Amino acid sequence: MMTHSTNPTIIKDKMRATFQHRQSLVHDQQGSFSILEVFPRFLDTPGLIDQDFETMFGKEVSSRFVSKWPTYFKPRILAESKILNGSSHFGELLEDGLGWDSDMSSALLLVHLLPPTPKGYKRSGKLSSTQAMDNLVKYLQIGVSLDTFLAGVEPGQPFLLCVGNGKHNIQRFYVIVDHKALPCQAETSLAALDELFSLNYAESLNNFYTFIQTTVYNIDIGKVKENPRVKELRARILNAEPPGTI
Repeated sequence: MMTHSTNPTIIKDKMRATFQHRQSLVHDQQGSFSILEVFPRFLDTPGLIDQDFETMFGKEVSSRFVSKWPTYFKPRILAESKILNGSSHFGELLEDGLGWDSDMSSALLLVHLLPPTPKGYKRSGKLSSTQAMDNLVKYLQIGVSLDTFLAGVEPGQPFLLCVGNGKHNIQRFYVIVDHKALPCQAETSLAALDELFSLNYAESLNNFYTFIQTTVYNIDIGKVKENPRVKELRARILNAEPPGTI
C-alpha cells in the first residue's frame, strides 16, 4: 500500500505503523540494504523524517529546537561569538551571515564555536570550521539541475541542501542522503535544520551535533561522550544572563 498509494495521509499512517521495523533495520549492522530501498516514500513524501523523530522521542522533545533556538539559544550563541570573534569568516557570519538568514547563520556560528577535533574527521590534515560548515549545509541556485548536483556529491553523511534565488530566498529544502534528495516539509531554514538533526551526521560535526542533542533537545544527557569544549560551552550558555541585561 505504501508503495502505490498517492494519499499522503495513508503513507504517513503506514510509515508510522512500520516505525519499529524500520528501527530494527537501521540497527542491523549485518544488513546490506539501504533504508531508502526498503522505504522509498522518504524520497517523495515530505514530513516522514520529522514523523519518525517525533515517534521516537515524543512531540515535546521533537519541538524543542524550533521553539527554543530563536529566543534562547540564538542570542546567546551570537553573544559568545562576538566575544570569541577571530577569523575573517567568523566576522562575516556576524556581520552579514554569509548571505544566510539569522537562524542559519547562528547555526553556522555554533560550528565555529565547536570546531572539528582530531577525532572528528578521518582525513589527513586539519579540517577547518569553514570546511565543516560545508558538511552541514549547501546552497543550490534554483534552475540548476538537482540530478547533476547529486552526481557530483562526494560520499558522506547527510547534509541540508537549500535551493532558491539567493540564500535569503530559499524555496525548497532537501536532506541529502546517499546521493538522494529527501524533500523537507519545512518552509524555513530553522525547521529544515530540525529535520536534518533527526539523522546521522558527519564526524567533522560531532561536537556541533552533540551540543544540539544534549543541550537543545536534552537527549541522552550524561550518556553521550562529550568533548570538553561541548561541556564548557553548554555551561556558559545555560548559565549566561540574557543578552542585553545589566
